[in-house]
Amino acid sequence: MILLAAGIAAIALGVCVLVWPGATLAVVGVLFGAYLLVNGVFQLTGAFGAHVPGGMRVLHFVTGALSVLLGLLCFRGEAQSLLLLALWIGFGWLFRGIMLIVVAASTEGLPARGWQLFLGIVTLLAGVVLIVSPFGSLAALALVAGLWLIILGVAEVVHALRLRFLAARHTA
Repeated sequence: MILLAAGIAAIALGVCVLVWPGATLAVVGVLFGAYLLVNGVFQLTGAFGAHVPGGMRVLHFVTGALSVLLGLLCFRGEAQSLLLLALWIGFGWLFRGIMLIVVAASTEGLPARGWQLFLGIVTLLAGVVLIVSPFGSLAALALVAGLWLIILGVAEVVHALRLRFLAARHTA
């Protein structure tokens, strides 16, 4: 029953994302701002913990203050929050792509080394695209997310119905 409800919810959310991509991005932008603000407050609080060594204390304080500042910037307007979100994801993908490429290139016996290298290149390029064209890229990501939610939801509904059918058949 839970799997069926989750599937239906995923389909509904996917349809909402596809029907209202602008509103979806606005909500995500606000949630991202809230995340940055809360995360920053926790990091600032953690900077003053007795268990934190001196160097980490400074790092927690600086990243916490920066996170609070960026979170507050997100609340100035939808464009700022979406730009920060796109850059956050873009730089994350850029660094992850670089890391994957370096690991794949430098590790001889790595399982699926070619696929790791390919994934690194694709991730790096996706990060560059998000950094260069943040707004258009986020709109495309919203479209992909909406489609993915619908596909995932349909798969969960089908799986839930099959499980229900098998359970009914097994108890009969």
